[in-house]
Amino acid sequence: MNEVLASRRPAAAQNVLPGFEHVRRYWDPTQSCMTAKILPGEYYVSDQDEMISTVLGSCVSACIRDRQRQIGGMNHFMLPEPVGERDGWSSTVSRAARYGNDAMEQLINRILKAGGQRGDLEVKIFGGGRVLAQMTDIGRRNIAFVRRYIETEKLNLVAEDVGDVHPRQVQYFPQTGRVRVRLMHGLQESRLVDTEKHYLKRLANDPIKGEVELF
Repeated sequence: MNEVLASRRPAAAQNVLPGFEHVRRYWDPTQSCMTAKILPGEYYVSDQDEMISTVLGSCVSACIRDRQRQIGGMNHFMLPEPVGERDGWSSTVSRAARYGNDAMEQLINRILKAGGQRGDLEVKIFGGGRVLAQMTDIGRRNIAFVRRYIETEKLNLVAEDVGDVHPRQVQYFPQTGRVRVRLMHGLQESRLVDTEKHYLKRLANDPIKGEVELF
C-alpha cells in the first residue's frame, strides 16, 4: 500500500495547471489526495482529483466549478474591493486577487481557460465571520459583495455557509463539488484572529507586497 501511495505522489504533483506552481501542495494521507493550500490573496484551479484547503475568518472564499467537465477552484479574499481611488492607492492594487472583485473574475477566467463553460458553473461561498469584534464588520461587507457579484453575473449559487462569529476551515474537492467545513474554536480561533488583524494592517500599509498565512 505504501508503495502504491508513493508512486502516486510524484505523478499527482506534476498535474498542477500552469500558473499555479507557486501554490503550496502536499499529500494528505487522510483524504488520500494532493491538497493545495491557499492563503489570502491566492486562488487555485484544478482539473485533477485533489483538494483545495484554506482557513477563513472575516475573509470569504468562493468555490466555483464546471459541474459537467469537473474543473473548479477556490479563491480567498480579505476585502470586497480596493479602497483605490477613494484613498489614492495605486491603480495596480486593483489587479491583486486578494480583493473580491478581481478574485472572482480571475478565478472564473482561469476555469474557463482550463476548459470550463460559463453556463455550467456552480458556486458555493464560505466565510465572512464577524471575528474582528473591535473593527468594522468586514465579513458582512464581503458576504454582501459576493452575493451581489453572483447575482449580477447570473451565476448559479448552490450552497453557502457564511456569517456567524467563528473562523472556518474549508476543504473543497473541485472534481465532485464536495465541501467539508469545520468551525474553529479556542486557541486556533484566537491565533487566526490575531493574524488577520496584522494582515489587515499590512494590506492597508503595503497592499502590493506578500501575504501572511492565517493558520
